[in-house]
This record gives sequence, C-alpha cells and structure tokens, in this order.
Amino acid sequence: MQNRRPGSLHMRGLLSIGKRLLAASLLCCGLAQAQTPASTCLPEPQPPTEAELVQLHQQARDRGLLWRLEHEGRTSWLYGTIHVNQRAWFLPGPGIAQALQGTDLLALELDLMDPAVQQELARGMRAPANAQPLPAALRQRLDRLLQAACAPAPVATLRPEAQIITLLALVGRSQGLEPQLGVDLALASIALGLGKSIIGLESPDTQLRELVSDDPAEVQQRVATGLEHLERGDAAQQLMRLAQAWADGDVQALENYPQWCDCLNTEAERAEYARVVDGRNPGMAAGIAQQLRQGHSLFVAVGALHLVGPQGLPALLAAQGFKVQPVVLGAVPAAAGTDKTTTP
Repeated sequence: MQNRRPGSLHMRGLLSIGKRLLAASLLCCGLAQAQTPASTCLPEPQPPTEAELVQLHQQARDRGLLWRLEHEGRTSWLYGTIHVNQRAWFLPGPGIAQALQGTDLLALELDLMDPAVQQELARGMRAPANAQPLPAALRQRLDRLLQAACAPAPVATLRPEAQIITLLALVGRSQGLEPQLGVDLALASIALGLGKSIIGLESPDTQLRELVSDDPAEVQQRVATGLEHLERGDAAQQLMRLAQAWADGDVQALENYPQWCDCLNTEAERAEYARVVDGRNPGMAAGIAQQLRQGHSLFVAVGALHLVGPQGLPALLAAQGFKVQPVVLGAVPAAAGTDKTTTP
C-alpha cells in the first residue's frame, strides 16, 4: 500500500473481498442460489466491477452521520450506516475512509466477515423442521407477495419472519437499493484491506432473538404486521425516504422516523421498535465502552437509527463520561480543528 494518499482504497483487494461479502449478504437475506428470474423481474444483483469501483471511489463523498468520540487522548468515531444502499453511495467518502484508517478496530453490529457468524445467521433464519405452519390465509398473502417480488425459491426454506425481511430487501430494489451494497459491508472490505481487525458488538444469537421467534402466535403477529406494511404499496418509497435521510445526514429526519414511517401505528409495533432499536443500544454501548477503556481506538459503524435520540449510542456514551461531539460531514475529520460541529 505504498504511495497511497490517506483515505484511498485498494481497489483490487476491495473487489475480491466484495465478492465474498456479496455471497455472505445474499445468504443472510435468503437470496442465494437464485433461479433465473422471469422477464418482469429485476436482474440478479452483481458486485461492482473493478472499473466501476474505481469510478465510484473517484466520485464518492461523505454521507451518513458521524460523531467524534474522545477518551484519554485517543480519537474514535461513531458512524451511522444503512444496510441497503444505492450503487452510487456504496463507497465511503474521503473523510470517512480517513477516519477508519486512523483507528485500531472496526466495530460492527455483527462481523459478517466471520464464516462462523454467517453460518449461525443462516442456520437461525432457516425454518425448523417442526415449526408450526402459518394459517392458510396468512400463508397465501405471503406467497403472493413473494411471487410478485420475484423471490428466489430458497426463500421458502426460511422462517416466515425471515421471508418478510427478505421481502423488504427485495422491495427496495425498485428504488435502486440493494442489500449487498450496505455501507457496513463496504467498510468491512476496506478494514480488511488495511489489515485491521473487525469485532462484532453483538452475537448472531442476540440479533436472531430480536428477529425471529419460536412462539407461533408471535410469528403470526410479526408476519401479519409486515404484510400490512408491504401490501400498502408504499414500503419502497418509505425505505427510499429513510435512505435519503441517511445520505443527507439528516439527523432530525432520522430522529422523527417514528412519526413519518407509518410503521408504528399500534402498541405492539411501537413495543417491537423500542426493543429492536433502542433496546439493543445499551448492550452495544457497553461493548464500545469496554474497548475504549482497554485502550483501543474504534471506528464504530452501526445502523443510523441506533445513533439518534435520547437512547442513541452518542447519548448513552456521553452519559458514561466519554466526550462525544457530532461532526458535519464534508470536513476531513482526522484533521484537528477543521471540522464543524452541530448539535443533532
């Protein structure tokens, strides 16, 4: 990596790793081993070519949310990501890349580069042989949406809640949003190219407990709720609105997500959101704090909704005595005194 400017990417290495990440992300989303799609279906996703990666890198600009985290003279970063993305937004801009390059570790929600993590997620998403089937009417509604979304045959082997998650990923493709282009996957590729270690702030079991259930009544409720959102027909537009708020670094829009998403209309929906988003933050904050107190500098990259509001990671870490400062992207964050700050 000689003669590389700070924050630049090693394209050949990124492409090679990116292919493995594509396979991992498709496996976790239930999209692997897809059959040839019908003529009305979108083409199967392909990893960016090396030439495309070079062009994307040249055009990349900093997007998302960023906080500077200071502890005992060391600088770490909290970065809000999105797990589906447009191709043009795939690679991080120079400021984000430089911030990552200046730290010891990349901390993600899960280390999807670990084959054991991939295998455990895939196992947990598969439907158990003894699982109680969905009621016929619910099953028919789900099958209609899977067929309309051109879901590949292997999706049928997943738990019903995982099929809903897959549908949400597929719905975003109509807006140019692809699950294999998540920012966290790109950052993992870059970190490996830089020789950095990657750690997971959560275990696959932790995430699986929040996403799937063995309680038939709970499964039916989650599937019914997911179907209601998908059947309204605005799921793709809402996902695009969320992605655009992330791309614009619009903290206020993300903080107000519960008010505009039209997805938290019942007490059950609000309780599930509180559990899946805010409820996971204390555990992740504890893992970050432990690494900081052990003397590491971190680049923490988690879903942007985990960083906003009074229960977000910046607020939780500030309450523990760490110095947390929001950064306006567009400045070079590693250059002391050059970034502007604002209060989210």
